[in-house]
Amino acid sequence: MRLLPVLLASLCLSTQASAADLIHFWDEPQHGGNSFNRLPPDQAYFDALKGYGASWVRLSYDKWKPAKRDFLIGDADKYEGIPASDLATLKAALDRADKAGLKVVITPLSLPGMRWAQNNGNRFDGRIWQDKVWWMQAAAFWRDLATALKDHPGVAAYNIINEPAPEKNNGVAEHGGADAMNAWYVKQTDTARDLPAFYNTVIEAIREADPSTPIMADAGWYAAADAFSYWPKPLTDDKVLYSFHMYEPYAATSAPNMKREKPYAYPGKVPFGEADETWDRDRVATYLKRPVDWADSHNVPRNRMVAGEFGCMRRWEGCKTYLEDVLTSLDDSQLHWAFYSFREDSWDGMDYELGSKKVHWTYWDAIDAGKPDPVKRKAGTEFDPIRKRL
Repeated sequence: MRLLPVLLASLCLSTQASAADLIHFWDEPQHGGNSFNRLPPDQAYFDALKGYGASWVRLSYDKWKPAKRDFLIGDADKYEGIPASDLATLKAALDRADKAGLKVVITPLSLPGMRWAQNNGNRFDGRIWQDKVWWMQAAAFWRDLATALKDHPGVAAYNIINEPAPEKNNGVAEHGGADAMNAWYVKQTDTARDLPAFYNTVIEAIREADPSTPIMADAGWYAAADAFSYWPKPLTDDKVLYSFHMYEPYAATSAPNMKREKPYAYPGKVPFGEADETWDRDRVATYLKRPVDWADSHNVPRNRMVAGEFGCMRRWEGCKTYLEDVLTSLDDSQLHWAFYSFREDSWDGMDYELGSKKVHWTYWDAIDAGKPDPVKRKAGTEFDPIRKRL
Protein backbone atom coordinates (compact mmCIF):
# COMPACT_ATOMS: atom_id res chain seq x y z
CA MET A 1 0.00 0.00 0.00
CA ARG A 2 2.89 2.36 0.69
CA LEU A 3 3.79 2.11 -3.01
CA LEU A 4 0.38 3.39 -4.15
CA PRO A 5 1.11 7.15 -3.79
CA VAL A 6 4.37 6.71 -5.70
CA LEU A 7 2.57 4.77 -8.43
CA LEU A 8 -0.18 7.38 -8.72
CA ALA A 9 2.37 10.19 -8.90
CA SER A 10 4.25 8.32 -11.61
CA LEU A 11 1.07 7.81 -13.64
CA CYS A 12 0.19 11.47 -13.25
CA LEU A 13 3.59 12.60 -14.48
CA SER A 14 3.37 10.17 -17.37
CA THR A 15 -0.01 11.56 -18.42
CA GLN A 16 1.27 15.13 -18.18
CA ALA A 17 4.32 14.30 -20.27
CA SER A 18 2.16 12.61 -22.90
CA ALA A 19 -0.11 15.65 -23.14
CA ALA A 20 2.83 18.05 -23.33
CA ASP A 21 4.39 16.03 -26.14
CA LEU A 22 1.33 16.05 -28.44
CA ILE A 23 2.77 18.81 -30.61
CA HIS A 24 5.80 16.64 -31.29
CA PHE A 25 3.65 14.18 -33.23
CA TRP A 26 3.71 16.86 -35.91
CA ASP A 27 7.48 17.38 -35.94
CA GLU A 28 7.87 14.99 -38.89
CA PRO A 29 5.57 14.82 -41.96
CA GLN A 30 2.38 12.91 -41.15
CA HIS A 31 0.16 11.39 -43.83
CA GLY A 32 -3.47 10.40 -43.38
CA GLY A 33 -7.02 10.54 -44.67
CA ASN A 34 -10.31 12.31 -44.11
CA SER A 35 -13.34 10.61 -42.60
CA PHE A 36 -16.62 12.41 -43.42
CA ASN A 37 -18.95 9.43 -43.04
CA ARG A 38 -22.66 9.38 -42.22
CA LEU A 39 -22.13 6.57 -39.68
CA PRO A 40 -19.45 6.54 -36.98
CA PRO A 41 -16.55 4.50 -38.40
CA ASP A 42 -16.16 1.00 -36.98
CA GLN A 43 -12.93 -0.70 -35.94
CA ALA A 44 -12.41 -2.28 -39.36
CA TYR A 45 -12.50 1.18 -40.96
CA PHE A 46 -9.75 2.59 -38.78
CA ASP A 47 -7.72 -0.62 -39.02
CA ALA A 48 -7.89 -0.46 -42.82
CA LEU A 49 -6.66 3.13 -42.96
CA LYS A 50 -3.85 2.29 -40.58
CA GLY A 51 -3.09 -0.81 -42.64
CA TYR A 52 -2.25 1.37 -45.62
CA GLY A 53 0.32 3.18 -43.47
CA ALA A 54 -1.64 6.29 -42.45
CA SER A 55 -0.69 7.89 -39.14
CA TRP A 56 -3.71 10.16 -38.65
CA VAL A 57 -7.33 10.72 -39.58
CA ARG A 58 -9.21 13.99 -39.86
CA LEU A 59 -12.54 13.04 -38.33
CA SER A 60 -15.79 14.90 -38.97
CA TYR A 61 -19.01 13.95 -37.16
CA ASP A 62 -21.65 16.31 -38.58
CA LYS A 63 -23.35 13.58 -40.64
CA TRP A 64 -23.84 11.33 -37.60
CA LYS A 65 -27.32 11.00 -36.06
CA PRO A 66 -27.61 13.73 -33.39
CA ALA A 67 -29.41 13.65 -30.07
CA LYS A 68 -30.87 17.07 -30.92
CA ARG A 69 -30.77 19.27 -34.04
CA ASP A 70 -27.00 19.28 -34.65
CA PHE A 71 -24.50 16.64 -33.57
CA LEU A 72 -22.36 17.60 -30.56
CA ILE A 73 -23.35 21.29 -30.50
CA GLY A 74 -27.00 20.46 -29.87
CA ASP A 75 -28.36 23.35 -31.90
CA ALA A 76 -26.39 25.77 -34.06
CA ASP A 77 -29.07 28.36 -33.32
CA LYS A 78 -28.38 28.33 -29.59
CA TYR A 79 -25.55 26.46 -27.90
CA GLU A 80 -26.55 25.15 -24.46
CA GLY A 81 -24.02 22.39 -23.87
CA ILE A 82 -22.82 19.15 -25.45
CA PRO A 83 -25.43 16.36 -25.47
CA ALA A 84 -24.06 13.48 -23.38
CA SER A 85 -25.01 10.78 -25.89
CA ASP A 86 -23.30 12.60 -28.76
CA LEU A 87 -20.14 12.97 -26.70
CA ALA A 88 -20.21 9.26 -25.82
CA THR A 89 -20.52 8.38 -29.52
CA LEU A 90 -17.54 10.58 -30.39
CA LYS A 91 -15.43 9.19 -27.58
CA ALA A 92 -16.17 5.62 -28.70
CA ALA A 93 -14.97 6.49 -32.21
CA LEU A 94 -11.82 8.08 -30.79
CA ASP A 95 -11.19 4.92 -28.79
CA ARG A 96 -11.45 2.81 -31.94
CA ALA A 97 -9.06 5.06 -33.84
CA ASP A 98 -6.62 4.99 -30.94
CA LYS A 99 -6.82 1.20 -30.80
CA ALA A 100 -5.91 1.11 -34.50
CA GLY A 101 -2.87 3.30 -33.82
CA LEU A 102 -4.22 6.41 -35.53
CA LYS A 103 -4.09 9.94 -34.18
CA VAL A 104 -7.27 11.96 -34.67
CA VAL A 105 -7.87 15.58 -35.64
CA ILE A 106 -11.40 16.47 -34.55
CA THR A 107 -13.07 18.56 -37.24
CA PRO A 108 -16.50 20.13 -36.88
CA LEU A 109 -18.32 21.30 -39.99
CA SER A 110 -20.73 23.39 -37.91
CA LEU A 111 -20.43 25.80 -35.01
CA PRO A 112 -23.02 27.95 -33.26
CA GLY A 113 -24.06 30.54 -35.82
CA MET A 114 -22.52 28.52 -38.65
CA ARG A 115 -24.53 25.44 -39.60
CA TRP A 116 -22.94 23.34 -42.33
CA ALA A 117 -24.76 24.01 -45.60
CA GLN A 118 -25.64 20.35 -46.21
CA ASN A 119 -27.43 20.31 -42.85
CA ASN A 120 -29.04 23.65 -43.61
CA GLY A 121 -30.99 23.08 -46.82
CA ASN A 122 -27.81 23.72 -48.84
CA ARG A 123 -27.83 27.36 -47.69
CA PHE A 124 -24.65 29.12 -46.55
CA ASP A 125 -24.88 30.13 -42.88
CA GLY A 126 -22.64 33.10 -42.19
CA ARG A 127 -24.14 34.45 -38.96
CA ILE A 128 -20.89 33.83 -37.09
CA TRP A 129 -19.18 36.33 -39.45
CA GLN A 130 -21.81 38.99 -38.79
CA ASP A 131 -22.09 39.13 -35.00
CA LYS A 132 -19.50 38.29 -32.34
CA VAL A 133 -22.20 36.90 -30.07
CA TRP A 134 -21.72 33.70 -32.04
CA TRP A 135 -17.98 33.82 -31.35
CA MET A 136 -18.77 33.56 -27.66
CA GLN A 137 -21.02 30.55 -28.18
CA ALA A 138 -18.38 28.88 -30.38
CA ALA A 139 -15.75 29.54 -27.72
CA ALA A 140 -18.02 28.04 -25.04
CA PHE A 141 -18.54 24.92 -27.15
CA TRP A 142 -14.83 24.44 -27.71
CA ARG A 143 -14.06 25.03 -24.04
CA ASP A 144 -16.55 22.29 -23.15
CA LEU A 145 -15.22 19.89 -25.78
CA ALA A 146 -11.59 20.47 -24.76
CA THR A 147 -12.56 19.83 -21.14
CA ALA A 148 -14.08 16.50 -22.17
CA LEU A 149 -11.27 15.35 -24.46
CA LYS A 150 -8.07 16.89 -23.10
CA ASP A 151 -6.80 13.59 -21.71
CA HIS A 152 -7.73 11.35 -24.62
CA PRO A 153 -4.52 9.81 -26.02
CA GLY A 154 -5.83 9.61 -29.58
CA VAL A 155 -6.49 13.32 -30.11
CA ALA A 156 -3.67 15.00 -32.01
CA ALA A 157 -5.37 18.34 -32.70
CA TYR A 158 -8.57 20.34 -32.52
CA ASN A 159 -9.46 21.69 -36.00
CA ILE A 160 -11.59 24.67 -34.89
CA ILE A 161 -13.84 24.74 -37.96
CA ASN A 162 -13.73 23.20 -41.42
CA GLU A 163 -13.44 25.61 -44.35
CA PRO A 164 -14.49 28.97 -42.88
CA ALA A 165 -15.55 31.63 -45.36
CA PRO A 166 -15.90 35.04 -43.68
CA GLU A 167 -15.02 36.61 -47.03
CA LYS A 168 -18.09 35.18 -48.79
CA ASN A 169 -20.69 37.73 -49.95
CA ASN A 170 -18.58 40.55 -48.59
CA GLY A 171 -16.96 42.38 -51.48
CA VAL A 172 -13.82 40.33 -52.14
CA ALA A 173 -13.45 37.77 -54.91
CA GLU A 174 -12.29 34.23 -54.30
CA HIS A 175 -8.69 33.94 -55.62
CA GLY A 176 -8.82 37.68 -56.20
CA GLY A 177 -5.16 38.27 -55.46
CA ALA A 178 -3.09 39.25 -52.43
CA ASP A 179 -3.51 43.02 -52.84
CA ALA A 180 -7.29 42.76 -52.95
CA MET A 181 -7.34 40.40 -49.98
CA ASN A 182 -5.09 42.68 -47.94
CA ALA A 183 -7.24 45.73 -48.71
CA TRP A 184 -10.36 43.78 -47.71
CA TYR A 185 -8.83 42.64 -44.43
CA VAL A 186 -7.78 46.15 -43.42
CA LYS A 187 -11.47 47.07 -43.46
CA GLN A 188 -12.48 43.92 -41.55
CA THR A 189 -9.89 44.03 -38.76
CA ASP A 190 -11.54 43.65 -35.35
CA THR A 191 -14.98 43.04 -36.90
CA ALA A 192 -16.86 39.74 -36.83
CA ARG A 193 -15.22 38.81 -40.15
CA ASP A 194 -11.70 38.97 -38.69
CA LEU A 195 -10.80 35.27 -38.95
CA PRO A 196 -7.44 35.40 -37.10
CA ALA A 197 -9.12 37.31 -34.24
CA PHE A 198 -11.90 34.72 -34.15
CA TYR A 199 -9.35 31.94 -33.89
CA ASN A 200 -7.46 33.69 -31.10
CA THR A 201 -10.73 34.08 -29.18
CA VAL A 202 -11.58 30.39 -29.46
CA ILE A 203 -8.02 29.30 -28.71
CA GLU A 204 -8.04 31.33 -25.51
CA ALA A 205 -11.18 29.47 -24.42
CA ILE A 206 -9.68 26.09 -25.29
CA ARG A 207 -6.53 26.86 -23.33
CA GLU A 208 -8.60 27.54 -20.21
CA ALA A 209 -9.38 23.82 -20.23
CA ASP A 210 -6.53 22.25 -22.18
CA PRO A 211 -3.07 23.84 -22.32
CA SER A 212 -1.44 21.17 -24.45
CA THR A 213 -3.45 19.76 -27.36
CA PRO A 214 -2.40 21.28 -30.71
CA ILE A 215 -4.95 23.39 -32.56
CA MET A 216 -5.49 23.36 -36.32
CA ALA A 217 -6.67 26.53 -38.05
CA ASP A 218 -7.98 26.51 -41.63
CA ALA A 219 -7.33 29.44 -43.94
CA GLY A 220 -10.28 31.54 -45.10
CA TRP A 221 -12.25 31.27 -48.34
CA TYR A 222 -13.03 27.60 -47.64
CA ALA A 223 -9.43 26.93 -46.58
CA ALA A 224 -7.98 28.06 -49.90
CA ALA A 225 -4.22 27.73 -50.22
CA ASP A 226 -3.93 31.40 -51.26
CA ALA A 227 -6.10 32.71 -48.40
CA PHE A 228 -3.36 33.05 -45.78
CA SER A 229 -2.05 35.98 -47.84
CA TYR A 230 -3.93 38.61 -45.80
CA TRP A 231 -3.03 37.21 -42.37
CA PRO A 232 -0.68 39.87 -40.96
CA LYS A 233 0.92 37.48 -38.48
CA PRO A 234 0.59 33.98 -37.03
CA LEU A 235 -1.89 33.27 -34.25
CA THR A 236 -0.86 33.92 -30.66
CA ASP A 237 -0.69 30.29 -29.51
CA ASP A 238 2.56 28.37 -30.01
CA LYS A 239 0.88 25.00 -30.72
CA VAL A 240 -1.02 25.91 -33.88
CA LEU A 241 -1.04 24.01 -37.16
CA TYR A 242 -2.07 26.04 -40.22
CA SER A 243 -4.25 24.14 -42.67
CA PHE A 244 -5.30 24.64 -46.28
CA HIS A 245 -7.21 22.51 -48.79
CA MET A 246 -6.38 21.77 -52.40
CA TYR A 247 -9.01 21.22 -55.08
CA GLU A 248 -7.79 23.86 -57.51
CA PRO A 249 -8.63 24.36 -60.24
CA TYR A 250 -12.04 23.49 -58.79
CA ALA A 251 -13.74 23.80 -62.17
CA ALA A 252 -11.79 20.72 -63.27
CA THR A 253 -11.46 18.58 -60.13
CA SER A 254 -15.09 18.79 -58.92
CA ALA A 255 -18.34 17.01 -59.71
CA PRO A 256 -19.81 19.67 -62.06
CA ASN A 257 -16.94 19.08 -64.48
CA MET A 258 -18.07 15.48 -64.95
CA LYS A 259 -21.44 16.73 -66.25
CA ARG A 260 -19.88 18.85 -68.98
CA GLU A 261 -20.20 17.59 -72.56
CA LYS A 262 -16.41 17.90 -72.76
CA PRO A 263 -14.91 17.94 -69.25
CA TYR A 264 -11.95 20.18 -68.56
CA ALA A 265 -8.76 18.18 -68.90
CA TYR A 266 -5.65 18.02 -66.75
CA PRO A 267 -3.15 19.18 -67.78
CA GLY A 268 -5.16 21.81 -69.61
CA LYS A 269 -6.75 25.24 -69.69
CA VAL A 270 -9.33 25.74 -66.94
CA PRO A 271 -11.26 28.74 -65.54
CA PHE A 272 -9.66 30.00 -62.34
CA GLY A 273 -10.47 33.24 -60.57
CA GLU A 274 -11.45 35.71 -63.26
CA ALA A 275 -9.51 34.15 -66.15
CA ASP A 276 -8.63 30.91 -67.88
CA GLU A 277 -5.29 29.38 -66.94
CA THR A 278 -3.25 26.39 -68.01
CA TRP A 279 -2.96 24.03 -65.06
CA ASP A 280 -0.18 21.46 -65.00
CA ARG A 281 2.47 20.25 -62.57
CA ASP A 282 4.26 23.61 -62.53
CA ARG A 283 1.05 25.58 -61.95
CA VAL A 284 0.04 23.24 -59.12
CA ALA A 285 3.46 23.67 -57.51
CA THR A 286 3.31 27.47 -57.86
CA TYR A 287 -0.12 27.60 -56.26
CA LEU A 288 0.83 25.28 -53.40
CA LYS A 289 3.87 27.43 -52.72
CA ARG A 290 1.58 30.25 -51.57
CA PRO A 291 0.94 28.96 -48.03
CA VAL A 292 4.57 27.83 -47.75
CA ASP A 293 5.79 31.31 -48.68
CA TRP A 294 3.44 32.81 -46.07
CA ALA A 295 4.81 30.43 -43.44
CA ASP A 296 8.43 31.10 -44.37
CA SER A 297 7.92 34.86 -44.27
CA HIS A 298 6.42 34.67 -40.77
CA ASN A 299 8.91 32.17 -39.33
CA VAL A 300 6.29 29.43 -39.11
CA PRO A 301 8.09 26.08 -39.43
CA ARG A 302 7.14 23.93 -42.41
CA ASN A 303 6.16 21.17 -39.97
CA ARG A 304 3.30 23.37 -38.78
CA MET A 305 1.71 23.50 -42.23
CA VAL A 306 -0.95 20.97 -43.22
CA ALA A 307 -2.77 20.15 -46.44
CA GLY A 308 -5.90 19.10 -44.56
CA GLU A 309 -7.77 18.01 -47.71
CA PHE A 310 -7.05 17.45 -51.37
CA GLY A 311 -8.64 15.39 -54.09
CA CYS A 312 -10.36 15.08 -57.43
CA MET A 313 -13.23 13.10 -58.93
CA ARG A 314 -12.03 9.51 -59.20
CA ARG A 315 -13.78 8.99 -62.57
CA TRP A 316 -12.13 12.09 -64.08
CA GLU A 317 -9.52 11.16 -66.65
CA GLY A 318 -6.93 13.55 -65.23
CA CYS A 319 -7.34 12.55 -61.60
CA LYS A 320 -4.39 10.22 -61.15
CA THR A 321 -1.97 12.66 -62.78
CA TYR A 322 -3.39 15.51 -60.72
CA LEU A 323 -2.96 13.57 -57.46
CA GLU A 324 0.63 12.75 -58.38
CA ASP A 325 1.40 16.40 -59.02
CA VAL A 326 -0.28 17.63 -55.84
CA LEU A 327 1.44 15.03 -53.68
CA THR A 328 4.81 15.65 -55.29
CA SER A 329 4.54 19.34 -54.41
CA LEU A 330 3.36 18.69 -50.83
CA ASP A 331 6.13 16.18 -50.22
CA ASP A 332 8.77 18.44 -51.75
CA SER A 333 7.81 21.04 -49.12
CA GLN A 334 7.68 18.32 -46.42
CA LEU A 335 4.15 19.20 -45.38
CA HIS A 336 1.61 17.09 -43.50
CA TRP A 337 -1.36 15.95 -45.57
CA ALA A 338 -4.65 14.04 -45.48
CA PHE A 339 -6.38 12.95 -48.67
CA TYR A 340 -10.10 13.33 -49.24
CA SER A 341 -11.57 10.88 -48.56
CA PHE A 342 -11.31 7.40 -47.09
CA ARG A 343 -14.24 5.03 -47.71
CA GLU A 344 -16.90 7.71 -47.57
CA ASP A 345 -20.29 6.05 -47.16
CA SER A 346 -22.45 8.92 -48.40
CA TRP A 347 -20.65 10.07 -51.57
CA ASP A 348 -18.45 8.04 -53.88
CA GLY A 349 -16.84 10.86 -55.88
CA MET A 350 -13.39 10.85 -54.23
CA ASP A 351 -13.29 7.31 -52.84
CA TYR A 352 -10.31 6.14 -54.89
CA GLU A 353 -10.48 2.49 -53.82
CA LEU A 354 -13.68 2.27 -55.90
CA GLY A 355 -11.68 2.70 -59.10
CA SER A 356 -12.98 4.64 -62.10
CA LYS A 357 -16.29 2.81 -62.65
CA LYS A 358 -19.75 3.60 -61.37
CA VAL A 359 -20.39 2.41 -57.85
CA HIS A 360 -22.66 -0.63 -57.34
CA TRP A 361 -26.34 0.16 -56.73
CA THR A 362 -26.17 -1.42 -53.27
CA TYR A 363 -24.10 1.60 -52.17
CA TRP A 364 -27.04 3.94 -52.75
CA ASP A 365 -29.57 1.49 -51.31
CA ALA A 366 -27.57 1.40 -48.07
CA ILE A 367 -27.67 5.20 -47.86
CA ASP A 368 -31.45 5.23 -48.35
CA ALA A 369 -31.86 2.56 -45.68
CA GLY A 370 -29.43 4.17 -43.22
CA LYS A 371 -27.35 1.00 -43.21
CA PRO A 372 -23.57 0.45 -43.40
CA ASP A 373 -22.00 0.68 -46.84
CA PRO A 374 -21.64 -2.91 -48.20
CA VAL A 375 -19.35 -2.16 -51.17
CA LYS A 376 -15.93 -3.81 -50.98
CA ARG A 377 -12.86 -1.68 -51.63
CA LYS A 378 -9.47 -2.52 -53.06
CA ALA A 379 -6.31 -0.61 -53.83
CA GLY A 380 -6.31 -0.14 -57.59
CA THR A 381 -4.58 2.20 -60.02
CA GLU A 382 -6.64 5.23 -59.03
CA PHE A 383 -5.46 4.95 -55.41
CA ASP A 384 -1.80 4.37 -56.25
CA PRO A 385 -0.55 7.99 -55.96
CA ILE A 386 -1.81 8.12 -52.37
CA ARG A 387 -1.27 4.52 -51.28
CA LYS A 388 2.41 4.43 -52.20
CA ARG A 389 3.06 7.53 -50.06
CA LEU A 390 1.14 6.51 -46.94
